[in-house]
Amino acid sequence: MEPIDLDLEESELELPAEPMHLNLGPAHPAMHGTVRIVLELSGETIVKSDVQIGYLHRGFEKMCERGTWAQVFPYVDRLNYVSPMLNNVGYALAVEKMCDIQVPDRCQWYRMILGELARISDHLTCTGAMAMELGAFTPFLWFIKAREMVWDILEEETGARLTHSFGRIGGMAQPPTPALKEMCRSALSAILKIVEDGEGMLLKNRIFIDRLENTGIISAKDAIALSWTGPTLRASGVAYDIRKAHPYLKYDEVDFDVPLGKTGDTMDRFLIRLAEIRQSVRIILQCCDRMADEGPVNTDDARVILPPKSDVYTTIEGTIQHFKLIMEGAKVPKGEVYSYTEAGNGELGFYLVSDGSGTPYRVRIRPPCFAVTAGLSQLINGSMLSDIVPVFGSLNMIGGECDH
Repeated sequence: MEPIDLDLEESELELPAEPMHLNLGPAHPAMHGTVRIVLELSGETIVKSDVQIGYLHRGFEKMCERGTWAQVFPYVDRLNYVSPMLNNVGYALAVEKMCDIQVPDRCQWYRMILGELARISDHLTCTGAMAMELGAFTPFLWFIKAREMVWDILEEETGARLTHSFGRIGGMAQPPTPALKEMCRSALSAILKIVEDGEGMLLKNRIFIDRLENTGIISAKDAIALSWTGPTLRASGVAYDIRKAHPYLKYDEVDFDVPLGKTGDTMDRFLIRLAEIRQSVRIILQCCDRMADEGPVNTDDARVILPPKSDVYTTIEGTIQHFKLIMEGAKVPKGEVYSYTEAGNGELGFYLVSDGSGTPYRVRIRPPCFAVTAGLSQLINGSMLSDIVPVFGSLNMIGGECDH
């Protein structure tokens, strides 16, 4: 009897199987509540993915077109609800550009301090959540503790920890508190220590490193083609930061660096955000040194700024000005404008159209997260199912911005 030849090709030993289809999200905690990915899997390898947003769907832009120009501030707070002060400042600058208004120097330094504090809050949340989603719960608690220090300052300044509605066309709702500079200097040194401790725990952990290195790689060319901006673009080695390329406020008067990655992988995106926290600390300390302790924070342009309460109660001019601004809104000159700033995740742009009335004719947002999330499929196709969690976490998708 002839012996049976068992030297078979590997393909002959595989049983025929069809790709498995899997829904990930929108109720999965790693999908941050508002994203669904329809996956086609071969084993645990992602063959194809369809990223679907739109489950939040609040109609931000249309809501903004139903009130006065000033009533938009609470809505922009809820775009990126992790760094709302950056949204406040970005929208205020857009309207001021239409009105050709320049706010006082003290206001510009103040906006920079609050905005960079918000950026630190954003990066701490993203990096902490990335660590937690991979099982590292202790660094998450440390980073959230640091974020609470930031929120303590913002609460002292604005009266609210999360959604501040503190920006105003032509200035800010209130001047800086006397304790602002001391609070910043005290908290920032503690935050840097926490970041250093978190890095020490995570970047010496073999599992954490293996989950992040060489996953979700994107080249500089592809990132630019997808219109990426912010930390995700800089992680691919592109030195584009709006604060440097197109300075606004007083960013051209402070000294800071633009951290860059080399490979554009998940690890680079993680490290870039931690490096940017340190740069934001540098900016805030410089602003504290240069911001005057006295002086106005609001413009004196009666077209947009509310009069002092004492004038409202005691003069007919103040009463009429207050009534007109509240009931009819500031009359923004007819025209259109696009204004952009560097938010926590990249270029935050506002395209505004005015018909000369007190209500915006058109409000259109260019959110950084929308373009970044559009590239998720490209990053995870061909990867393992388990790679989705760290890769998606490194993009820091904010549902409020995507579902505009």
